[in-house]
Amino acid sequence: MKNLFIFGLIVFLFGSFAIAQDLELPRVSQKATVSQRVGLTDVSITYSRPGVKGRAIWGGLVPYNEVWRTGANEATTISVSDDVKINGQPLPAGNYSLHTIPGKDSWTIIFNKVDKQWGSFKYDKSQDALRVDVKPQEGPNVEWMTISFPDVSGNSATVELAWEKVRVPFHIETNTVAKAMANIRKTLSGDVKDWNVFYDAADYAMNANLENKAEAMKWIDQSISLKETFWNLRLKADILAAQGKTADAIANAEKAMKLADRDAKDEPGEVTKTQKQIADWKSGAKNN
Repeated sequence: MKNLFIFGLIVFLFGSFAIAQDLELPRVSQKATVSQRVGLTDVSITYSRPGVKGRAIWGGLVPYNEVWRTGANEATTISVSDDVKINGQPLPAGNYSLHTIPGKDSWTIIFNKVDKQWGSFKYDKSQDALRVDVKPQEGPNVEWMTISFPDVSGNSATVELAWEKVRVPFHIETNTVAKAMANIRKTLSGDVKDWNVFYDAADYAMNANLENKAEAMKWIDQSISLKETFWNLRLKADILAAQGKTADAIANAEKAMKLADRDAKDEPGEVTKTQKQIADWKSGAKNN
């Protein structure tokens, strides 16, 4: 009986410990995640949001010239799905902890290869993948620390940390065009029977990769061979015009107009645009 009692007590104590370990309570500095797709690259930042609460933050709660977890609780983390550039410096795809060294006139942004760590207490400089220096800016007061993507384009984005009256931005660049072109070539190497796929490839090559008109022309011809439409004929006209082949551009645009009622009846603005293009090309050809 004594042994049984002791065994039961051990089970109770270990069971109580397990329950305590699983106890989840709300944090004062709550967790947040902000994500942004930049072209074809996914960027995600997870951090905890401390509040000002009337405290002196910079040079007080957060000392100057010391490594900071960039938030509260666990160190802030950032993941990038592709190789990127941070303020012009290369950073490989992967997961990183995001530490900072605040200063009055300059901050250091640190991307450390140990992505999961509590605060910056075990931060190891030898594990840094990249460091960049940035200039802090002033702005309206922000009570709860916030990280956002205020400016985004097809191949870049600005990340901004805002807390109290300080803003700390850094710039992310992606190689969207190269990745998109690789995706196009991979897809079109298969047995594609949809004119839209070739059309989309040619449209992207024409508008985002202007040096590569030969591939754009090849893909739009393949689209037209599968099915002639207002859209692919007009795009071919645009490509020809960009190559200085105005007469051929006019011929293809006029052919496109014959299919406008079938293919573009819900896009009258595009039809009007094409009519104007034809008139402009004809006028230019006469003037030349």
